[in-house]
Amino acid sequence: MFRTPGWSNKTEDAKAVVRILVESSTRGRRRGERRSSGMVRRRQFGAVRRLPSGRWQARYRDTSGHEHTAPITFTTKNEASRYLATVETDVMRGDWIDHRLGRIEFDRWVRQWQETTVNLRPSTRARDDSYLRSLILPTFASTLLSDIDHLSVRAWVASLSASGRSPATVVKAAQILAKIMASAVDAGLIASSPCLRVRLPKIEREEMRFLTPAQVATLADTIDHRYRTAVLVAAYGGLRAGELFGLRGARVDLLRRRIEVAEIVVEVRGKLTFGPPKTRAGRRSVPIPTFVAESLSDHFIEQGVRPDEHVFTAPRGGPVRLGQWRRRVWLPALQQADLVPLRVHDLRHTAVALWIAAGATPTEIAARAGHTSVVTVLDRYGHLLPGSEDRVTDALDALARTAAVPPSTAPVRSLPVRGQGS
Repeated sequence: MFRTPGWSNKTEDAKAVVRILVESSTRGRRRGERRSSGMVRRRQFGAVRRLPSGRWQARYRDTSGHEHTAPITFTTKNEASRYLATVETDVMRGDWIDHRLGRIEFDRWVRQWQETTVNLRPSTRARDDSYLRSLILPTFASTLLSDIDHLSVRAWVASLSASGRSPATVVKAAQILAKIMASAVDAGLIASSPCLRVRLPKIEREEMRFLTPAQVATLADTIDHRYRTAVLVAAYGGLRAGELFGLRGARVDLLRRRIEVAEIVVEVRGKLTFGPPKTRAGRRSVPIPTFVAESLSDHFIEQGVRPDEHVFTAPRGGPVRLGQWRRRVWLPALQQADLVPLRVHDLRHTAVALWIAAGATPTEIAARAGHTSVVTVLDRYGHLLPGSEDRVTDALDALARTAAVPPSTAPVRSLPVRGQGS
């Protein structure tokens, strides 16, 4: 067959062009399929690079466009990429924290926390300061917030316990540290508190001391006569020491036999401070027995108590400073009455025990004592509630008797012995 010279080359060129067009069309079709099926490759978050040392560095930008470098380097590229994926997830969720903000020393943050903490009573602030100076700052003062982790907090708790600190002291110190670190989380300095789920020592509740009515009378007759009525008010009214010595004449209603608890006095670093009770439940109206009201009436006359004055004052006048009063008045009276050891607060426990003996319910006790919850009463004084178990079982017996269920007359069927027929 006759062929025009050069025809074969032109044919091959045409086939090559067709092949290119087909492949291009196929690639375009595949890209379209990937788009329609959601398989488009998205832009990578951040970037990784290999350093001269051979380790890998991760960098990324936050939502504001500021560039950040990971606080550590990584052994492999995959590790760096996984770190970026974690950061990207946090950014998308709104949980991302700039790790540089946590590079602040703990004691510096504590000062900021103290300056911005409000609604703390002077006594509470003084107590927290004492725990900080003696138990917390010696360990964490120069440590960066971001470097305080769960393990370091656990080690600190263990060291306090090993040093002989009481469980109550360790728990209170840990609670203060937890408040400080939680505030750092709220301020966006750290992602989470290292104090979460740290096991603390168990506080064994100390056995409370209660006086009998005869012992209360003995103490009232033994103590300085100016404070005889104070003993009766505390032992039968259940007032705390701060409430007792913060009581003013206008708050006593002798006709209705009631005391309104509306003000307390506490001494903080040698300075007396006055204010309302700590909780809303603490402000209350406390009923008192007739003989206590009569003793208060006699005290008002003898001491010339006026409505705006404190009912019980220091031996030389003015508000009572509990520490001095305890040493000069309370302890000598205890020794003379042979009631050592006894705290002033034990008179409050005595009042609750006497209320229970008189038949008061937990709700009534909580109202009289100024407890926020009945649960507190049951937790502290539940063991004093007389015969509660017996009352329940006796009531169940009574219910069964009223049902009058006749005993069954059907023969008792014995169980078959293994290996025998039924």
